[in-house]
Amino acid sequence: MMETMIPSSPIWLTTAELAERWKLTERTLERWRAERYGPCWHVLGGSIRYALAEVEAFETRARREGRDERP
Repeated sequence: MMETMIPSSPIWLTTAELAERWKLTERTLERWRAERYGPCWHVLGGSIRYALAEVEAFETRARREGRDERP
């Protein structure tokens, strides 16, 4: 018998939740959307939402490694 894999439902963040996560203002996220910067967003029922998986992917792409300054 083959098990059917049901994809999990995405977790959605509001602008306020993402702003809190990143310690930014909601206005900054609004400006980023106007500038087409930041993670993808979706308009669901007239409200802006960010898929957590896309937020995490953006965080990974934005990651910078520190240098080892030892000689």
